[in-house]
Amino acid sequence: MRKLDLIQNALQTLQPEHLEVLDESHTHSRGQETHYKAVIVSEQFAGLNSVKRHQKAYAAMGEMMQQIHALALHTYTPEEWALQLAVPASPVCAGGHK
Repeated sequence: MRKLDLIQNALQTLQPEHLEVLDESHTHSRGQETHYKAVIVSEQFAGLNSVKRHQKAYAAMGEMMQQIHALALHTYTPEEWALQLAVPASPVCAGGHK
């Protein structure tokens, strides 16, 4: 199973209303399956600040986090997601960018 699929499966524990996981490794110099971006929309984020939201996502990922170099998280409640026009671009990797 591809790492992208494993990430999607792990993040399903957050019961997302919307989940999008993208492999952005092709834009970095660290090789394949190392850089990902996840957009997660879940009611479980209600009342949590961004740090707590990210901690929930990291907990859902578990030991899989050790297998990837970078995971850009964009976490929203359903109400926040309804107001979004676009997801921010992922940051440039400090480990090398193509």
